[in-house]
Amino acid sequence: MNHRHGRPLFAALLPVALVLAGCGGAGSGLTVPQVTPARVFALGAFQPSQPVRPGRPVTISFTVLQPNGQPLTRYKTGSGPHTGVHLIIVRDDLAYIIHQHPPVGPDGRLRQTVAFPAPGPYKVLVDLYPNLPGGQPNFQLSQTVNVAGTYRPRPLPAFNPSVVVDGYHFDMRGHPSLHAIQAQFVDVAVTDGHGRKPTFVPWFGALAHAIFFHQGSLDYFHTHICAPDAPNCGALPGVASSRVSGTSTAPGKLTIGVLLPETGTWRLFLQMKLGGRVVTAPYTLRVAS
Repeated sequence: MNHRHGRPLFAALLPVALVLAGCGGAGSGLTVPQVTPARVFALGAFQPSQPVRPGRPVTISFTVLQPNGQPLTRYKTGSGPHTGVHLIIVRDDLAYIIHQHPPVGPDGRLRQTVAFPAPGPYKVLVDLYPNLPGGQPNFQLSQTVNVAGTYRPRPLPAFNPSVVVDGYHFDMRGHPSLHAIQAQFVDVAVTDGHGRKPTFVPWFGALAHAIFFHQGSLDYFHTHICAPDAPNCGALPGVASSRVSGTSTAPGKLTIGVLLPETGTWRLFLQMKLGGRVVTAPYTLRVAS
């Protein structure tokens, strides 16, 4: 039984039980049901458990515990981005992002060495694709890591259609008019410092990743930009939102699928591999009702 539905049932039955007990005495035989918490997936033995130092490598490690308490060891494998685990880390003010794919040990333990760039609280999001018959094809778990030092939150900049990162120019066509719970598409043109259009190469199973976080709540949406003939890159069976995947049909051209669940300010981290390194282009987007 869902735990949220269990509490009202208990609250409603308790006054009835008291009334019947007062009228019928000990012989009424009424038993009040005991509602236990729902058994869910959880992160087990998560490390680090203490604040860490900025700029110094630290190993993040954990297991994913199944509802029966046993570690999850079976994850989807193969081509495409819907495999294994995406480890996505953002600071609370959305100034920094880290995106990795930790390997899964035979005992189900995952380990990834990262360096947190600056002090502050960080959300560690574990976006996982289990391989369990009849189970959920994808879900997320999260944990907070505090990085020692004085935290100076940065205000998000206003929307700017043109972003330059590592010598690459990203130009978002127009000012997109985005609305919550509406599938939409946004075009971005990419050129290098000489005006040439780069050819995108697969990285973590897609030509590019569009990772969205909501300012304040840190709600999350992640979609992929796929080559027209890319296997297992687009829609994930059983996950309706994955149908809103993007495409890239020519060098330097990205079409991003967007389906955001709520209004407000969102930060888009557009990531791809260019010139042998991962490049992240950030955008601030406003989503209306």
